[in-house]
Amino acid sequence: MSLWLKREKQENALLLWNQAREFHQVALGLSLQSAPLAIYYSCMNATKALLTAKGLSFNPHHGVRADDLRGSSIRIRLSNEGVKIKSTGVLPSLSTYFGETETATKQSLKEILFNIPYVHRTYCLTYIKQRDMFLPLTDCGFVVNPGTKDGFFQANISIDFQMSAVKRYLPNSMIPNPSEGARAIRSASTFALTRPENLNNIDLMTLRAFNETLRKDLHYINGTQTLWYLKLRVKGPARLERYTPTLTLAAMHRLSEICRYRPVELAKFMASDESWLLTELVQSAPNQFLDAIAAELTGYQFLLPNVRPAA
Repeated sequence: MSLWLKREKQENALLLWNQAREFHQVALGLSLQSAPLAIYYSCMNATKALLTAKGLSFNPHHGVRADDLRGSSIRIRLSNEGVKIKSTGVLPSLSTYFGETETATKQSLKEILFNIPYVHRTYCLTYIKQRDMFLPLTDCGFVVNPGTKDGFFQANISIDFQMSAVKRYLPNSMIPNPSEGARAIRSASTFALTRPENLNNIDLMTLRAFNETLRKDLHYINGTQTLWYLKLRVKGPARLERYTPTLTLAAMHRLSEICRYRPVELAKFMASDESWLLTELVQSAPNQFLDAIAAELTGYQFLLPNVRPAA
């Protein structure tokens, strides 16, 4: 990323990215009680690098603060630790960049973690009565009928799930596609191309615009192979219309404040039945966040090198 930013002559963004990388490296050597502080500043500086490289003006302040949900309780619980997103600052500027449509500006950590795909499996194992909201997908792609030149998104749901069990939870953007198999789904809407055999600039713009309409329901996890998930409509905490980087930045801001101002309570919390979920967030967030920002900056997909899935 540093080489890419240097090549693109993004000196200011390069400085911010290098700081983000250094905070990330420092966090790797810290305990779970101290790491959130360094991770948050790594994420915030990476966000500033993105906004700077994209030529977007932004207020350099955090743009998010604590929202007291504890009432008379002094215990740290994911349900009583909240954040309030302000109208200006780094985090709301990131939200604006993604074009998020979420109107609620107050969320609890429990709601935020429920909506983060890379910790969602751990969330459902922590709260065992919660149905999965993120459905693993395989064979994702855009398909075009060469005769009509109309296209749509299609994929298969994971073999661990049955269509009968998830059909009623599909978002409005997706429908079953039984003509392609029992596990196949497709986008409810379509797009039209002029030259599907050799896409021109207009076709690429059409495809990009169509893709953006689906991204509120399609989410990605960085790993050794491509991992896509469909965000279902299931009962549980609020289904937030926010992107994973925005949610991660909000969660890490609140955790950074807790580790700074309430370390004794945080130590007690780390011995609670919710500590596994918090540990998963702290360990996974840095790589997932930096990968997402790097992809936004460059337009490239990043995977671990020299690793191939089993045949």
